[in-house]
Amino acid sequence: MSVNGNTDPREIARFAARADSWWDPAGPFRALHAINELRLAFIAARTPLAGRTVLDVGCGGGILAEALARRGARVTGIDASPEAVAAARRHAAVSALAIDYRVGTAEAFAAESGRSFDAVTCMELLEHVPRPAEVVQACGALVRPGGDVFFATLNRHPQAFVFAILGAEWLLGLVARGTHRYRKFVRPAELGTFCRRAGLQPADFCGLHYHPFTRRFRSGGHTRVNYMLHARRPAAPKSAAEEGRNR
Repeated sequence: MSVNGNTDPREIARFAARADSWWDPAGPFRALHAINELRLAFIAARTPLAGRTVLDVGCGGGILAEALARRGARVTGIDASPEAVAAARRHAAVSALAIDYRVGTAEAFAAESGRSFDAVTCMELLEHVPRPAEVVQACGALVRPGGDVFFATLNRHPQAFVFAILGAEWLLGLVARGTHRYRKFVRPAELGTFCRRAGLQPADFCGLHYHPFTRRFRSGGHTRVNYMLHARRPAAPKSAAEEGRNR
């Protein structure tokens, strides 16, 4: 699978440089470890996982992919960073989890594989690519009719600049400085439009919030900073023969 032009080499290099730290819960990816159970709960409440095929787009070192696999999903993970995929493969082997990890992008995978999945997850990726609408389009092509797609990203709202960049990066050190660029954040209305153009129906949005005093994340409430979206690809219409059998 190839890596297409909808990637930012600086972003890939930044994550590649930290690839050995993916599974350090106190390292540069500790925020992802902290929110992983909330992400998993959001997904599991909206689609069954046991025995289902799930594609994790932008899987990084496999934090979410492993959680999905432990719930019984048959997981494929793709990422544009070879270093991140190598880290994911190493940890999956140690964890005795059968996850199919590949280097590449959603767009390339959609063009080359022709596969469809019961669910597609794309978490904390859209704010790191030049053209997020193309990633959403590919996710829509990779999910089967009647399947579910999940996104998590950051809202281009002043509160996101204050809390996600000034707060999380510069004051609290939850993520490494320079991880985010405000201009690349995606407003919920924009993401909803991207979904509809990709043949997906937005179902519900959910905010994600960090409390600096308790040092804990919670889900729910407003979407002005971090948020998740569940979308669904409509089921294929029944054929005339199927309609006849159901009468």
